[in-house]
Amino acid sequence: MKNIKKQSFILLIITSVIMIFILKDNFSEIINIIFGMNIRWLLVAIVFIALYWIFKALGMFCIVKKYSDKISFKTILHQTLITQFFNGVTPFSTGGQPMEIYMLKKCNISLAKSTNIVMQNFMVYQVALVLYGIFAVIMNYRYNFFESAVVLRRLVLIGFLINTLVCIVTLVICFSKRVSNFIVNISIKLGTKLKIVKDSNNTLLKWNNRLLEFQESAKLFVDNKSLFLKGFVVNLLALTCYYVIPFFLMLGMGIVNSMTPLSTIISSAYVLIIGSFVPIPGGTGGIEYGFMKFFGNFISGFALSAMLLIWRFITYYLGMIIGGFVFSFYKGDE
Repeated sequence: MKNIKKQSFILLIITSVIMIFILKDNFSEIINIIFGMNIRWLLVAIVFIALYWIFKALGMFCIVKKYSDKISFKTILHQTLITQFFNGVTPFSTGGQPMEIYMLKKCNISLAKSTNIVMQNFMVYQVALVLYGIFAVIMNYRYNFFESAVVLRRLVLIGFLINTLVCIVTLVICFSKRVSNFIVNISIKLGTKLKIVKDSNNTLLKWNNRLLEFQESAKLFVDNKSLFLKGFVVNLLALTCYYVIPFFLMLGMGIVNSMTPLSTIISSAYVLIIGSFVPIPGGTGGIEYGFMKFFGNFISGFALSAMLLIWRFITYYLGMIIGGFVFSFYKGDE
C-alpha cells in the first residue's frame, strides 16, 4: 500500500502537469466544448467502457468456472473493477495480476489454482491483443491513415513486435518443456555472471515451479479448446468496445469528418501501443502524446484537446475511481 500511495502521488503530479499544458492557453474554449457535448453520445461512450469491463469479467469468469462453481459473475466483475484501480496506479499495469490472485484466494480458491486462472486469462488476452495488433497494422498499411506520423508509426511497429514476442515466448514456455527449461537455465546462468542473481539454485527452483504452473494452465486450454476460443472472442469484443469510444465522443461534439469506426479503432490501438513504452502508471504522458498525434490526423484545434480529456477520464480515471470505491467495500469471500 506504501507503493500504491507513492505511485498515486507521482500520477497526480504528472496528470496535473499534463492538464496545465493542455488547458493553459485555451482553457475557456476547451471547457465550453466539453460542457457543450451531446449528453446522449457521452452516455454511449460510458456504456461502451462499461461493456469493456463486463466482457473482461466474462472472460475471467469462463475460466474461473472450470475451477469453482461457487463464485458468481458479480464477484468476478467486482474483482475486474478493482483490477482497473491497481493496474492504473502501477507502472506497466503490473499491480493488477497479483491483486487478482490475492482476491481469488480470498474466495477460497487455492493459491496454485488462482495463479493458473490469472495466467490463463493473461494468455488469452495477449493472443487477442496481438491478433488485433496484426489487424491494425494491416489496415493501416492498406489505407495509410497516418501519413504525417512516420516516427510514431515506427514506434508502434516496435511495440507491436514486442507484444508479439511476449505472446510467442509465453506460448513456447507453456507448450515446450525442453525449450522453456533451456531459456530459464541460460537466463539464470547469465544473471549469475552479471551478479543479478545471487542464489542460482533457489532461483532455478522457483522458476521451475512457475514453469509447471504455466504448463498446467496451457494444458487446460489444450483439453478445452472451446474455452480458449470463448475467452478469445470475449477479449476481442472487450478491446473493440474500448477502441471505438473516441468515435462516439467525436459524434457528441458534432464533428463530421472522414473519421470512421475503423480508423478510430486503428488510432486507439496505436495510441495504447505507444503508451506501453512509458514506465509511468497508466502510460501517462505517452498516451496523451500518442492520442494528440494519431487523432490529430483527423481532428484539430480545441476539439482535439477536449476529446483527449474526456476520453482519458472515461477510459482511465473513471475505472480507477470506480475500482477504488469497490475495493473499499470488497469483502473478498463472496
